[in-house]
Amino acid sequence: MSQTPYASDAQRWEAVQQRDANADGVFYYSVRSTGVYCRPSCGARPALRRNVAFHDSREAAELAGFRPCLRCKPDQPPLAERQRAMVARACRLIAAADSEPDLDTLAAAVGVSRFHFHRLFKAHTGVTPKAYAAAERARRLQDGLAAAPSVTQAIYAAGFNSSGRFYAQSPAVLGMTPRAFRAGGSGAAIRFAIGACSLGAILVASTERGICAILMGDDPDALARDLQDRFPKAELLGAEPEYEQVVARVVALVEAPGIGLDLPLDVRGTAFQQRVWQALRAIPAGSTVSYTELAERVGLPNGARAVAGACAANALAVAVPCHRVVRNDGALSGYRWGVERKAALLEREGAQCGEMEQEEALSEER
Repeated sequence: MSQTPYASDAQRWEAVQQRDANADGVFYYSVRSTGVYCRPSCGARPALRRNVAFHDSREAAELAGFRPCLRCKPDQPPLAERQRAMVARACRLIAAADSEPDLDTLAAAVGVSRFHFHRLFKAHTGVTPKAYAAAERARRLQDGLAAAPSVTQAIYAAGFNSSGRFYAQSPAVLGMTPRAFRAGGSGAAIRFAIGACSLGAILVASTERGICAILMGDDPDALARDLQDRFPKAELLGAEPEYEQVVARVVALVEAPGIGLDLPLDVRGTAFQQRVWQALRAIPAGSTVSYTELAERVGLPNGARAVAGACAANALAVAVPCHRVVRNDGALSGYRWGVERKAALLEREGAQCGEMEQEEALSEER
């Protein structure tokens, strides 16, 4: 028997009975009693074997006199591809709209029901259409604040229906007042200090809400420039004696990442990034997950690439432990502060967890 998948009629019939999506595009089957041809994964009522014939292409099925099934649409791109196109179109509509489109409008634009669209959009993006629109408004506002004649005009141009509603949300959207953001952080006080740890230089910065950045690298000046680039006109307060205690606690976390950090964090990002970072903080010390596993945990099974992007955008090293995410084969890759630091952090967590297990075992023996 041939080792090629779906080479024999028996293998193809088995695939049809199992509605095997992996066989889609490999072959098609026609049903004599209905006059249609289908994909192997078609959800239509099963046909009798004596009425079924197999075809290597849809062209061959049509030449044999069969028409495309209206359910599985074998003459169109695969369902997953059509769904991705629908979601991409909805994202473009949200981005182009002057105000947030409602769910019914978006669903009608892509030709599905509102309930199916909501489920489809969240499955492909990891967030609801409303959350996506909110993130789009925030992005548009950030881009517009620097160019608009006034803050009020930037707020309405970004799609907010009222300035009052926006100002209530502005700390979460911008992390500071819109006027301060528009001025590059002018008037915002950001305390920071640069220290040293066994993995190199480390910069810790905080707003009044909590730690907003933990950056690691080899060049202290480069870390300071990174912070300045984020808020070029913010009031950066360095070398405060009391803040050195905060840095010391962060350095202790780097040296023993399994201890955790009990300081407040100022974590800002899109709704999807927030979900990924929350899932990262739920990974126990000493454990790792793959990008695929993390994508499944945030409800986006096919979103490994999007999850990797959210990990790369994390600016809170170790506190939001993106170092605990590895490739599907267990190899280390894609760490913002270098793969060597990622390996060192995982090694330290493993050693720390091993010591804790030994202590627990000794305690039980006593």
